[in-house]
Amino acid sequence: MDKRLGIVGIVVEDAGCVEKVNQVLHDYAELIVGRMGLPHRERGVSVIALIVDGSNDDISALTGKLGRISGASVKSMIAKTNANQGGAL
Repeated sequence: MDKRLGIVGIVVEDAGCVEKVNQVLHDYAELIVGRMGLPHRERGVSVIALIVDGSNDDISALTGKLGRISGASVKSMIAKTNANQGGAL
C-alpha cells in the first residue's frame, strides 16, 4: 500500500475535548512524524499541526476519528505522490 505524506490541522475550541484528542493521537502515533501545538490565548483555542506518513486509509481513519470529536475541527492535506518516490512535494 502506498504511503503518503500529509499535514493535519486541528483547532481545539473546547478544552474539555483535549483528552479525547490526545487519546486518538496516541492511538495513531505510528503515523505521526511531527507534532506542534500552540495555544492562542486571545481566542481561547489551541492549534495542533501534525505531519503524518501513512496510507490514505490510515490517515483518513485518523482524521475521521478526530472529526467526530465535539469541540475540535480538523482539516487535512495529503501529498499527490507517495512517500517512497522522493522529490519535491
